[in-house]
Amino acid sequence: MTVPMEIARRVADAVLYEGYLLYPYRASAAKNRVRWQFGVLVPPGFAATAEPSASVTECLLERADAAVVHVCLRFLHVRARSVERAEDGGYRQVEELTSGGRSHLTFDEATEREAKAVLPIAALLDAAQTVEVHIPGDRSEEPILAPTGERQGRVVSEHLPLRAVMKVEAERTAGPYGLIRLRVQVENVTGWDEPDAPRERALRRSLISAHLLIGVTGGAFVSLTDPPEWARPIAETCRNQHTWPVLVGEPGHRDVVLSSPIILYDYPDIAPESPGDLFDATEIDEILHLRTLTLTEEETRQARATDPRAAQLIDMVGDMPPEMIERLHGVIRYIDAPAGETTTPWWDPGADPGVSPETDSVIISGVTVAKGSRVRLAPGGRRADAHDMFLTGRTAQVEAVLLDVDGVRHLAVTLEDDPGADLHRSHGRFLYFAPDEVEPLDGSGAEGTLA
Repeated sequence: MTVPMEIARRVADAVLYEGYLLYPYRASAAKNRVRWQFGVLVPPGFAATAEPSASVTECLLERADAAVVHVCLRFLHVRARSVERAEDGGYRQVEELTSGGRSHLTFDEATEREAKAVLPIAALLDAAQTVEVHIPGDRSEEPILAPTGERQGRVVSEHLPLRAVMKVEAERTAGPYGLIRLRVQVENVTGWDEPDAPRERALRRSLISAHLLIGVTGGAFVSLTDPPEWARPIAETCRNQHTWPVLVGEPGHRDVVLSSPIILYDYPDIAPESPGDLFDATEIDEILHLRTLTLTEEETRQARATDPRAAQLIDMVGDMPPEMIERLHGVIRYIDAPAGETTTPWWDPGADPGVSPETDSVIISGVTVAKGSRVRLAPGGRRADAHDMFLTGRTAQVEAVLLDVDGVRHLAVTLEDDPGADLHRSHGRFLYFAPDEVEPLDGSGAEGTLA
């Protein structure tokens, strides 16, 4: 697997399981009773919720006359799981059955599905290509036995059959740039004849979290999020329905697109600090970790019984070492910063090698002012703080020349006649003035770097 596709799959997996199960990860929680919110393609005969049965992805390729397109449709297939109690020689479905200290719950799970196709652009320019996706149904039973070996019930798991199609086509766009528009329509064509059935039933014949990974060899995708100016008029004609394509992989590479039902930006990635899948990529991992640790023993038991993935999540959180927990507190990344972490906090001037408050200087009235310079304070009419009237005309010593995030210089000073100046200096507690609010004294200043 190539590096761009590996990165793309990490992001695609987060999309695949977004909202799969939400804190507190229990089947009884209200938020987990209405599930599967993203990328749902219902059977075309189901109209109770107005959810779509198809999605359309359109993207642009350049230098692609001899290209080959790799299309991968990924989605979740609902696996109905029902718990049945043994009664009177038969079985009756129940919400929960406990045996030998282990709870079994009636709660739907999901199975990952993929369908792939490799298609030359030349063939797609000649005619649309249709890829059929057929997933047969299956059913399994797992007995629930008491510690004595007596059969107390069973867990019945079932996939209902699914049918879908991918229609892939390409066309040349007008203009001198030779762009090719690639269009992929994904449609659920599963038969449906239950107009009064609840949504939960329809979801079992739906594509859940459906999205596309599209790779190209011998060509390059054009960003639709931030297209180059020459391609913008054509990019604006692309029509995407219920999904949106973004570039994925290493920044700058343009050979893989993720068409996601969740709005993303180009080159999304999973934060390296993230310990694993918490099923809510829009939430802060640290908050979810801390919340999960607050679950009571009974809540934890219920969560473990709800879904095997919930049990894995709880184990992951409980076994997380302190140094990994600390990493969840956050990290600052600068756009132009080199890869890797820094031990210097973002608020420390030392984090920016181009800034040196100890040696930087500023020119005021033709005089170089730096750390150690003497100045007279003249706040003037710039400020509305009444305290400034007591500072006007007093002399001070410059302790540092600072640069804020807007590129504006400031002087940190201590008053010369302040008996607590040494204490303020040791604690880093200064008064701050703009260069035009002070007057240099004696024309002297410490050696510094002209800024």
